[in-house]
Amino acid sequence: MWSTDQGKLHKQFEFRNFIEAFAFVTKVAMISERVNHHPEICIRYKTVELHLCTHDEENTITEKDRHLAERIDQAYKLCLTEPE
Repeated sequence: MWSTDQGKLHKQFEFRNFIEAFAFVTKVAMISERVNHHPEICIRYKTVELHLCTHDEENTITEKDRHLAERIDQAYKLCLTEPE
């Protein structure tokens, strides 16, 4: 579940290893480019941390962020079903 941290949507995702975490970040990047809305991303070994806010709207949480969060959650579910 996404939470609010310092005025941004925040979520942490866990993976089995660095390669899976990085593959997920690549998927997030491709989704972000399609919708022209980009998260703040931090990768720590097998943990990916994302923050979303709309910079054009004075760094507030908008419908753009909620929509991107839904798309990211869908991508994460697909990552969990992919074989090793």
